[in-house]
Amino acid sequence: MAQKKKTEVKDIAYYQKKFWKVFFIGLGSVFAFFFLTSLGVFGSMPSFDELENPDSNLATEIISSDGVVLGKFYRENRSPVKYEDLPQHLVDALIATEDERFYEHSGIDARGTLRAVASLGADGGASTISQQLAKLLFHGEGSRFILFRIVQKVKEWIIATKLERQYTKNEIIALYLNRADFLNNAVGIRSASKIYFQKEPRDLTIEESALLVGMLKNPRYYNPRKESKKELVLNRRNTVLSQMVRNNFLEPEAKAILEKKPIELNFKAESHTDGIATYFREYLRNYMKKWIDENKKPDGTDYNIYSDGLKIYTTIDSRMQTYAEEAVDEHLKNLQVEFFKQQKKNKNAPFYRISEEETDKLMSRAMKNSERWRMMKLQDKSDEEIIKSFDVKTEMKVFTWKGERDTIMTPMDSIRYYKHFLRTGMISIEPETGQIKAWVGGINYKHFQYDHAGQGARQVGSTFKPFVYATAIAEHNMSPCDSIIDSPFTIPKGRHNVTANWTPRNSTGEYRGMITLKKALANSVNTVSAKLIDKTGPQAVVDMAHNLGVTAEIPVQPSIALGAVEITVQDMVAAFSTFANKGIYIKPQFITRIEDKNGNVLFETIPESHDVLNEDISYAVVKLMEGVTESGTGTRLRWGGAGFRNYKYSFTNPIAGKTGTTQNNSDGWFMGFVPNLCTGIWVGCEDRSARFSTTHMGQGATMALPIWGLYMDKCYKDGKLNVSKEAFERPKNLSIKVDCYKPAVVDSLDFDQDVKEFNIN
Repeated sequence: MAQKKKTEVKDIAYYQKKFWKVFFIGLGSVFAFFFLTSLGVFGSMPSFDELENPDSNLATEIISSDGVVLGKFYRENRSPVKYEDLPQHLVDALIATEDERFYEHSGIDARGTLRAVASLGADGGASTISQQLAKLLFHGEGSRFILFRIVQKVKEWIIATKLERQYTKNEIIALYLNRADFLNNAVGIRSASKIYFQKEPRDLTIEESALLVGMLKNPRYYNPRKESKKELVLNRRNTVLSQMVRNNFLEPEAKAILEKKPIELNFKAESHTDGIATYFREYLRNYMKKWIDENKKPDGTDYNIYSDGLKIYTTIDSRMQTYAEEAVDEHLKNLQVEFFKQQKKNKNAPFYRISEEETDKLMSRAMKNSERWRMMKLQDKSDEEIIKSFDVKTEMKVFTWKGERDTIMTPMDSIRYYKHFLRTGMISIEPETGQIKAWVGGINYKHFQYDHAGQGARQVGSTFKPFVYATAIAEHNMSPCDSIIDSPFTIPKGRHNVTANWTPRNSTGEYRGMITLKKALANSVNTVSAKLIDKTGPQAVVDMAHNLGVTAEIPVQPSIALGAVEITVQDMVAAFSTFANKGIYIKPQFITRIEDKNGNVLFETIPESHDVLNEDISYAVVKLMEGVTESGTGTRLRWGGAGFRNYKYSFTNPIAGKTGTTQNNSDGWFMGFVPNLCTGIWVGCEDRSARFSTTHMGQGATMALPIWGLYMDKCYKDGKLNVSKEAFERPKNLSIKVDCYKPAVVDSLDFDQDVKEFNIN
């Protein structure tokens, strides 16, 4: 019989020894795991420098001269805000909801962590604000794989404790709110405040702060823009208010009042095609590309306007920019109606006097320059396939002055439709500083992206004539009061390099006989301009125009006296500003300085200037142009006329100006200035063959001048702008005769009934 094995009885000391062995091995493993994680064995960890300067990915802000953010360049629409600029109730709402013991822990909330572990997450997570910031800064969303999630959570703890050592509590709150994503292209509390409520964070109310804090739990789930989420968002906001009461940040009575308030948003999306100064912002973007090439960081790398958080301080005044855009909208909305009326009888609308072959070439060129053509080319479509697609009806949104409209038409028909629209370019400059205060490059950047203010050069018509008169006064000691005969005149072949006899005619076909220079410019008499350029020679006029600020290439031909030269609005305004600035040219400026995200100045504009005319000559030219608005083609400013309707402005102060209309009414101009503001406006269609059929509607006094009037009327009503109504300063001991006669202001009815009395050229 087998002997029974004796069972060994182990005492308690054995089990204690086993327990401590397992405990210390486990504890050591945990410490080793944490240590190896901190060394980056399980994935890279941020260095000290990265903790000191986390990848900010900040938007570059474009700031107006009056402190308004005009727009941003960004990958993430995020602009930082300092803790001092956060309202206390926003901070309270954040702490009460996201991390009640924020000021008690050092990055990890032990009580919260144990509670989360014990309940397996049923009672909510335990991530502190510091841990959430670590996630936002360095490793994003967690993995679904449990082992990876454990590693990421450990990383989060380590980074959180390092952040707590690196930053103050207030800095951590600011960093967190600056990184949080609130959807709808709103990253960071400042962008969220602006997009959802059109406010700065400091101006948020308690319930607005509670709504934004409530979104942090799950922005997509608590998206206040979704109608289906309204009740969820309301309940979540009220939960935040309850948390504020629980943590003694809010009185129960106040909460009872606030939770009854409905969700009220003032939502306005931010994108490069929205807001004011859209054309200017695109011009600035292109300028910054060149600036980046010429200005490097201290380490030799390039600045990035989409992530480096630069601040570009511009000369644009947000109020004047708004007034300029409003003036353009008001007038061109009305003028476009008249344009469509005229085109109803035009079989080849909107084109006049071009053949079918020329029309086909024009339309084909527009088709091949379209976005649709570009995208289909990227898809490797053949030209035949693409051309065929342009004749297939499709659903699309099109621009109208009453807002975008859904319609169905062929892409080729949409091209012809858009060819109907009148475009514009407008710039307003402060003559004494050269600072550009308003810039309008078109009627709608989303649909018409070509910039007619700084990019597009068009024939300037009679607005070139002041350059001819200025040359005559400067070189031949003439004065506005000198008389000259308005009569038929010919420059023979060979003189001034003309290749054939040149005989300019007045647009009315009539001649006035003896006339002063002031009267001749006021009524834009062609023969007088031709006689003056014959006297000075074309080269002298070209030199004068270039010295005044025109950068375009100008042909050395007598015909330039009538404006047969293409110049940008920007150059024209710069040149006319020289007259207003007592003969001193100042290169137009649109930036005052550029700062990095820390406020260090990287660039400051140094004005460039040179003398062109002495004060006497400059003043004489100003007095010449005052005649245009006193008794000439610009008198409509005195009574609000626009040729087809009246506006409510009526100016009595001295205004110097010049209208311009090119051949066949393709371009309408008005250049006008007072002592401290010069503004130029061009109006016309994209193609010169698309135009009004009559001079009455196509002249500068109808197309462009009313925009100037509407704009200046708004500027004058804003007393804070201090736009001058004073007379131009008369030089002491003026040596040129300028006081010729006292003209009578033309009656509005007479002007409209007999446009032929004036040379509208």
